[in-house]
This record gives sequence, C-alpha cells and structure tokens, in this order.
Amino acid sequence: MKPGAGMGDMKFDMGGAGAVAGTMKALAGRKANVHVVGVCGLVENMPDGNAQRPGDVVTSMSGQTIEVLNTDAEGRLVLSDALHWTQEEFDPEVVINLATLTGAIIISLGDQHAGCFCNDDGLADDLLEAGKKSGDPLWRFPLTAAYDKQINSPIADMQNIGGKGAGSITAAQFLQRFIKDGVKWSHLDIAGMVWADKPGPLWDKGATGYGVRLLNQYIVDNFEK
Repeated sequence: MKPGAGMGDMKFDMGGAGAVAGTMKALAGRKANVHVVGVCGLVENMPDGNAQRPGDVVTSMSGQTIEVLNTDAEGRLVLSDALHWTQEEFDPEVVINLATLTGAIIISLGDQHAGCFCNDDGLADDLLEAGKKSGDPLWRFPLTAAYDKQINSPIADMQNIGGKGAGSITAAQFLQRFIKDGVKWSHLDIAGMVWADKPGPLWDKGATGYGVRLLNQYIVDNFEK
C-alpha cells in the first residue's frame, strides 16, 4: 500500500491505460490506415482480505513465478500479464507499453521527460524523434544484464522490486522478462508526466494526456508514410 500522503494521487495511476485509450480514439477519429491493437490492464486497487502480502510468491500468466517484496509494486504484475497475453493473442512485431510505473522516474526526470526503455535501438530512436515532434519528450535509459541481477530471487524466477538503486531500470528489467525473443519492445515510464499542477504549453492543470500525441506521431512517421 502507498503511504497515506500518496493515496490521493493514485487517481492518475491509470495514466498509461488512459494514454492507450486516447491513442486508439485519436487513430479511429482520423481513420488512420494502420493495424494497431490497444490493450488496457484494468483492475481495482483496494485493501481486501484476499489481497497479496509481502513474501507471497505468485505465478504469472507466462508461468514465471514472482516473489512479492513490495505490494506497492503491483502495477508491474498486471502489466506483465497484459504484455504476455498481447503477444500470445496478436503476435505483434512491435510492442510499446506506457505506465505510471515508478516514483523513481520522477526523482530522475521530474516533470520534463518520460523514461524510455527499449530493446531495439531503431525503435528507441523513432520514439525519441516522435517525442520531440509531438511535445511529449522522452529520455532513454539503459537495459543491461547487470541491472537484471537485482531482481533475481532465491525462491522464485524473480522479485517484483530490485532494491533502492535504479528503481525505474529494474522495473523495466522486470517487464522485459515477459517479452518474447524477436519482438521489438519499448517501456515508457510516464509517472512524472501524466498530471500537472499548473498549465503547460500543451495541457491545462490536471491530466495532461501525455503519450497520445507521442504515439500518434510515431505511427504517422513510421507506419503511414
């Protein structure tokens, strides 16, 4: 659970799903000639007698087991199943997920950029360029085996957190374990960008719609030429 001071801000924890829904609406509205599938992992997040507990080991849809060390790192459990299901159901060439995944990304980038994690340099370059054009800027972070070691578990395939250091990177390393070989994938951690305390150049105070402009521009540049 989040500490009391952070609970009120949980209303924008759905920012990733909101960006996906907004992108699909934008593409449909302009009748984009492109094959895009939008998937939103929608779950309730409330205390309950059947809720998971620190120390539990859960089995993901992919069959990989996860040791739960922090119940506030619950979004990545939902997202990992959504990623696995999407690949099984649609066999995509490119997967881009957006999530308000970590507070650590806010410590790193504040409200100026979202974090970009990617297993393909070409995809990363295309997304960063789309971010510059659209006004939804991205900053790329590393993905390496050295960070991957931080989420290894002695009793399961992985832990759901990786310790104090590099929290956004280890969260991305966690998600990468659910991406199939050969699939181009990018994880965008948008936690610092989905809500604004004051108006900006492209949004009013409140929800920013971050990610909709970015994905629409990426699709225009790379799939509708």
